[in-house]
Amino acid sequence: MGQRMFVALVPPDHVLEHLDEFLAPRREAASFRWSLPEHLHVTLAFMASVPEHRLDDLVERLGLAAARRTPFTTRVVGGGAFPDVARARVLYAGLSLTGGVRQEVDRLAAGLRIAASTAGTEIDGQRFHPHVTLARLGRPTEVTRWVQLLDGYEGPSWQADEVSLVASHLGEGPHKRPRYEVVETFPLGAR
Repeated sequence: MGQRMFVALVPPDHVLEHLDEFLAPRREAASFRWSLPEHLHVTLAFMASVPEHRLDDLVERLGLAAARRTPFTTRVVGGGAFPDVARARVLYAGLSLTGGVRQEVDRLAAGLRIAASTAGTEIDGQRFHPHVTLARLGRPTEVTRWVQLLDGYEGPSWQADEVSLVASHLGEGPHKRPRYEVVETFPLGAR
């Protein structure tokens, strides 16, 4: 059995604190399963099971893929819901993707997914949609008002200049949530 892992953009502390301050007074208004502030990130590639013997190759290939990309400036803005606002299972914040950032983020995610696949690791094949998961909902819920509230949010900008390979240990965190462990960090554009 392999290890559950993902590659993510992890916003810096000041960005996460700003988002947390915005959400804090609002969390009590809904009994969603809110993400812990230290768990907020943008997943670029998800691997349900990384075999131990593939890890070194995976780390090497992810580092090379990250080095081919360029750092970019973005911010957490707006929000949405999966699969849609009428029957949401996930409430999320978006990422500012203006001025070529969308193309760079897409290329980064694609390169990391190809690297992981080439290393012999199976990748979650869902279509890439950059977002920060804020809450999971136990059953499909109508969340139009939440999405409208999030649409007014704009966090501080930051330079995304690295990605992290994170191990997700299910049920080992507080309240039986996952415990995340950063295994390796890869700078963008570090040739």
